[in-house]
Amino acid sequence: MNGYLVTIATIIAINAIVASGLNVIVGFAGQISLGHAAFFGIGAYAAALLATKAGLSFWVALPGVIAITAAIGLLLGIPSLRVRDDFLAITTIGINFIVEAVFNNFEFFGGALGISGIPRVVLFDLKFRGTEFLYLCLFFLAVVMIISWWLTRSWAGLACFAMREEEAAASSVGISPVRFKLLAFVIGTGMAGLGGALYAHFMHFISSSDFSFPLSVSLLSMVVVGGIGTLWGPILGAIIIGILPELFRPLIDYRILFYTTLLLLMIRFQPGGILGENSLARRVFTKILPRGKK
Repeated sequence: MNGYLVTIATIIAINAIVASGLNVIVGFAGQISLGHAAFFGIGAYAAALLATKAGLSFWVALPGVIAITAAIGLLLGIPSLRVRDDFLAITTIGINFIVEAVFNNFEFFGGALGISGIPRVVLFDLKFRGTEFLYLCLFFLAVVMIISWWLTRSWAGLACFAMREEEAAASSVGISPVRFKLLAFVIGTGMAGLGGALYAHFMHFISSSDFSFPLSVSLLSMVVVGGIGTLWGPILGAIIIGILPELFRPLIDYRILFYTTLLLLMIRFQPGGILGENSLARRVFTKILPRGKK
């Protein structure tokens, strides 16, 4: 695999990690979030600062990065969860713009120049670069998948699904909406922090524009296109959204128009996504699989 394909695959794997975190918030708990790029950026900046200013290695800093991002997600999630639906979407958009402005205007975060000189990930004498870094991202993607799978089968996950379908009915059987909304927010933003740490050490340079609102739209597109609330949907969405711009690179300036159109088409014709419930792909699989058993 040449360097170009390795780079594209690595970016897709990182985006799949972050999109899986957004899927926990949007798909599992039913919370509309349009500012997930902010938490991706918080993870990236936390990793970059701990590496360049504190001199910590990736492995030592990673638990702190995830904890910092999850803690900020918890703090920002508390006031956000007081509103619902359209108002929650607007609030999360505001969080994205505020976080981007803080990164861009405070000298501590590098200002408009960003943060450069972020070191490579090193384990013993092995420097993760190229294919090795791709394997590292795939390893963490597998960890995120296992956590998401466990969540779908845990009592907490079932409570989130119940709350997503009908919050009033879930509350009537003793499920605390605030508790499980915050739990989903903390898990989802923690996964975004993990993706941000990998992104910072892969790119070696970050700036506030890397985590702007269009990226939040792109991440939500991955979840919706792949299959909202499904385990494999965010990964399929990250692959599709990651490959299509490379195929249509001359139209890269129109990517927001492309993502918006794709979202509208999916909501109109496949509202659950490619792998979602009652999707065309699922209907085809359910027809094929019984025949295969005969």
